[in-house]
Amino acid sequence: MMKYKIAVLLTCFNRKQKTLACLDNLWQTVPDNVGMDVFLVDDGSTDGTGETVRKKFPEVTVIQGTGSLYWNRGMHLAWETAAKTAQYDYYVLLNDDTFLYSSAMEELLECAIERNDGVVVCAAFCGEQSGDYTYGGRDKSGNPVIPNGEVQPCFHINGNCLLVPKTVYDEVGNLDPIFPHAIGDFDYGQRAMDKGFELVTTKRYLGTCESNALLPKWCYAHVPLKERIKALYSPLGNSHPKYYFIYVKRHFGWFLAIKQFCSIHLRLLIPNLWK
Repeated sequence: MMKYKIAVLLTCFNRKQKTLACLDNLWQTVPDNVGMDVFLVDDGSTDGTGETVRKKFPEVTVIQGTGSLYWNRGMHLAWETAAKTAQYDYYVLLNDDTFLYSSAMEELLECAIERNDGVVVCAAFCGEQSGDYTYGGRDKSGNPVIPNGEVQPCFHINGNCLLVPKTVYDEVGNLDPIFPHAIGDFDYGQRAMDKGFELVTTKRYLGTCESNALLPKWCYAHVPLKERIKALYSPLGNSHPKYYFIYVKRHFGWFLAIKQFCSIHLRLLIPNLWK
């Protein structure tokens, strides 16, 4: 039986119970032919997440963040640390608010191996109660790619759970730390495709992860303009104009980048134009 070495990468901030539950669940998904190392960036948590993980899971490498890394830069640091630690066959990027089914790791590997490791595999997730798609791959129009029992191509990937083979990492590298929080996963997918790799989604839902049904704060007319501006330009603003401009220009050109930049600010000023 082929033996694989995998590095699982996470970043956390003040979600101790979710982080602990995620790690506890993660160990239930490891097949017999997989050796797994876990790298967790604790980005300045004040709820004791890092300390508790060190005590409960001493096998986890806990990396202290600055408190201002957010998701993308935290994951970049975890990945950078893992890549300097050992040679891995695969890297798995995992959010700590996901619950993986016991077969998840095996099925991620199966999808990659079927495509000769020339792919980034995006795990599909559903709501625990609804059973409906929440996160995973999306097509070029932004529509969700629903699992149908086959490996399917996608155009955009959510970073809730991604498997990146070493062959992809060797060509594409790490997440780009220019992005603080959001956009880094979408950017990585486009960079992988630019290098000739495919993005695919899993054959089945590999776990549950609840979606945030609310739009960002800056999209609501009842929120005062000053607060909308602050929310949009926060690292957590989802479509931060500077970073979204960089992403769109990099992959889709100047015209669309300028158009999107103007559209975001128009929506900020007049949210009621969008229903």
